[in-house]
Amino acid sequence: MGRHGENIRKRSDGRWEARYMAYDEEKGKKVCRSVYGHTYEEAKRKRAAASRLPAVSAGTEKLSGQGNDVPKDIDFAAAAQEWLAAVKSARKASTFEKYNFIYKCYLEKEFGGMMLCQIAEKPVRDRLAFCGAASESLQKSIYGVLNGILRYAAERYHAVVPDIKRPSAGTCRKETGTFTKAEQAKLLSVLCTNMNRFKLGVLLCLFTGLRLGEVCALKWSDIDFANKTLAVRRTVQRLYVENAAAKTALVETVPKSGKSKREIPLQDLIIARLGDFQNTKEYVFGGDKPLDPRTMQNHYRKILKEAGVAYKNFHTLRHTYATNCIEGGTDVKSLSEMLGHSSVKITLNYYVHPSMDTKRMYADSLCEFYARLYGQILGRAG
Repeated sequence: MGRHGENIRKRSDGRWEARYMAYDEEKGKKVCRSVYGHTYEEAKRKRAAASRLPAVSAGTEKLSGQGNDVPKDIDFAAAAQEWLAAVKSARKASTFEKYNFIYKCYLEKEFGGMMLCQIAEKPVRDRLAFCGAASESLQKSIYGVLNGILRYAAERYHAVVPDIKRPSAGTCRKETGTFTKAEQAKLLSVLCTNMNRFKLGVLLCLFTGLRLGEVCALKWSDIDFANKTLAVRRTVQRLYVENAAAKTALVETVPKSGKSKREIPLQDLIIARLGDFQNTKEYVFGGDKPLDPRTMQNHYRKILKEAGVAYKNFHTLRHTYATNCIEGGTDVKSLSEMLGHSSVKITLNYYVHPSMDTKRMYADSLCEFYARLYGQILGRAG
């Protein structure tokens, strides 16, 4: 039961959940987030720390020590380190590593020696001109981290800083696209011949829309052979590790978002293929540990080459699955849940790519409709 007015409740699993509003840099809007604790007090403390992250909703309390004695200006690097420390204490390790990597690689060199009072929108955008050659996803991340640091400085130090808007590319979002029907036929032919665990992984993605990290982290315990379902409970990714000899480490974390935890129905074909490879190891594709996504990607490239299909990134399998589902009659809400999207809008706008054959089919059906209508008109006229 929740404590009245505090938005803190005890979950059925025994943990306490505390909710708060925060600004999501990637989505560009306020979202509801949760932190968890084994006691009510622990959850409340974690929420207090999390609500002091940059760009929180207007109703959160100010940081302790904030007042007239706080300096009106501070250098960008110091604000960045404080912001990153706040992220590390309240967000997933993968989120912190991503933001830290973005700051170290793209922002520290350009802005590390600047004072906040020197930050203005035009000079900043001039310094970020190199972003034009980066992918849209990377551009969004760079601007998101930059604005996160600036919003933190505005709240923590009352610094007057601009909201740096990412310049419009003047074109539509670049689509990942899908494999054509002919490419899918070639790919399936190879996947179903002399199948190994890597071919099974690619086939599974075509039939379920799993993300790369999700399929690499899949455990046999996630598969319910009796009810023919697959549960997505975790993901794995290789993250940058600062000051480490190996530079990166394989990290298993919870899925991308709350909606990403989901159950997906499995077809008889996939159940049978999984049954052929079932063993006593913990992970379906990695054995005693999660499969490294880089290993899966390397084998994916080899599979495409064997099939005579031009390379498209691994995420294309997910887009192909989504498009095939829609063209096969799947309703958008069901598809959105199977993909683990936070909204139907994401599914429609970015994951469904009707083929020319599908568009032609609908165009031809319209022609048939007009032909029937025209015949009826002639019949009445006669």
